Amino acid sequence: MEQIRNLMTLDQWEEAYAASHNKPLLIFKHSTRCSTSAGAFEELSNWVEDAGQSPLDCVLVLVVENRPVSDAITEQLALKHESPQAILLEKGKVAWHASHWRITYSTLDEHLGNHCEK
Repeated sequence: MEQIRNLMTLDQWEEAYAASHNKPLLIFKHSTRCSTSAGAFEELSNWVEDAGQSPLDCVLVLVVENRPVSDAITEQLALKHESPQAILLEKGKVAWHASHWRITYSTLDEHLGNHCEK
């Protein structure tokens, strides 16, 4: 899988959202001030590293540093904000999401493994 891209602007979010209609998009909302979020990000990073080739895009939103982007995602997807939070979009719709301690390598693999070649 390609590296995790950082979404820092509303234009980048709109572009990623539009692309999710053609290619699944995994959004990871991360708080740099939270140890639980740090642990979940490590789980995600390890999963992405092992994922190999994938038709899945993966983006990172730093919720404190890029609050307008985080808020836009919450509003557009009508999904309660949590951080850490993993959200899978397929065809512009939420197909799966998890937060806090439910973001583990094994849960990511269970819900996203069909999107990669390990």
